[in-house]
Amino acid sequence: MAAKKSKKVMVALVQMRCGAKPEANLAKVVSAIGQAVKKGAKIICLQELFKTSYFCQTEDTKNFKLAEKIPGPTTDVLQQIAKTRKVVIVASLFEKRTQGVFHNTAVVIDADGSIAGKYRKMHIPDDPHFYEKFYFTPGDLGFKTVKTKYADIGVCICWDQWFPEAARLTALSGAQILFYPTAIGWLSSEKPSSCVAQHSAWETIQRSHAIANGVFVAAVNRVGVEKDITFWGQSFVADPSGKVITRASTKKEEILYVECNLSKIDEQRQSWPFLRDRRIDAYDALLKRVDDEG
Repeated sequence: MAAKKSKKVMVALVQMRCGAKPEANLAKVVSAIGQAVKKGAKIICLQELFKTSYFCQTEDTKNFKLAEKIPGPTTDVLQQIAKTRKVVIVASLFEKRTQGVFHNTAVVIDADGSIAGKYRKMHIPDDPHFYEKFYFTPGDLGFKTVKTKYADIGVCICWDQWFPEAARLTALSGAQILFYPTAIGWLSSEKPSSCVAQHSAWETIQRSHAIANGVFVAAVNRVGVEKDITFWGQSFVADPSGKVITRASTKKEEILYVECNLSKIDEQRQSWPFLRDRRIDAYDALLKRVDDEG
């Protein structure tokens, strides 16, 4: 008979700077995971593309050499740590699926060291200094929940943060905690007022996912200056009411810890029964790009 999951789980988000050397970034992550384990963390989430600098600022075919297979060398290292330390690890990697097909992929490694599931980024941006369409094929695994030893979790990646449909479908598949590995920041040319507005919108949309779906939302962002982008950090966790439980700084490398009481999901959904009152019979227009035919 399977052991019953605890209602409380300690989550850790690793917010850090990334350098040009992948192995140095991996070593930093391994050290951070060790620190998080000592603090009692059971689920540890790493930021988007943690093993590399954010190479998508330019379109350069040389950067495809940074990609790797999954399973592969990095997942081998993380799987061994997960098994030894009995923790769940969420890791975003540049996946080489086959020749000419690459993805931005998050791997969920369970506490026994097995790969419990993976998610391929579905929404791919193409903006100044965020030229991800050059590198990544849109995901084809859909929005789903991965059952782990400590919680049922869903993962979306960065640009996915802005789409209510992604959060909703992941929550409907059973996710208790929705993780967003992220690499987002300000361009050097942007005005301070614009920077403040962008960050506010970023946090607000994710808090709204927590409220609308009655789930915990955990977003982990990188920090530091890389070429023309200053990554704004401010990783955070919101509870099912949308309240920010804890938030990291804008510049400092740190590990953010929060105990998530999963019983709050039932409490919130019973008080605010948004899922009960959905009119699924009236949402057909969501399958259209725009409803421009009356």
